[in-house]
Amino acid sequence: MGAVYFYHLTRKPLEQTLPVLLEKARGAGWRIEVRGCDPDRMGWLDERLWLGAKDSFLPHGVQGGPNDALQPVLLTSGGTGNSPDCVMIIDGASVSSDEVEAMQRVCVLFDGTDAEAVQQARVQWKNLTDAGCSAQYWSEEAGKWEKKAEK
Repeated sequence: MGAVYFYHLTRKPLEQTLPVLLEKARGAGWRIEVRGCDPDRMGWLDERLWLGAKDSFLPHGVQGGPNDALQPVLLTSGGTGNSPDCVMIIDGASVSSDEVEAMQRVCVLFDGTDAEAVQQARVQWKNLTDAGCSAQYWSEEAGKWEKKAEK
């Protein structure tokens, strides 16, 4: 039975927060799908991940390549190709309660400076918890990640 964790980004942008979460998920031995809505945005994110810290290497690919099924981290704009254990949702991409239940973890990352993104995350929280999914809400508002709610 999976759980969904909501990450309210207020201090660091997605391109700084996502690699940290990906490293933690990889440390757990999970295959990860990073799901967005826009292929161009996923290309932008791909570049940011390759330009990450010099002392770390985060193997990943973008959906549509010849080795999607082998990728430990696959950036997608819908549909999975690497049999993930964890899905990280960005930019308001959709996720179903069935997917949450099938995964080890689902992470929803949303920009706290974008009112529309915050509202969309609230709707996702309500829909998923109403469907019986276990959920946690994490905020970095105080300068470090703190769990603010759980249902």
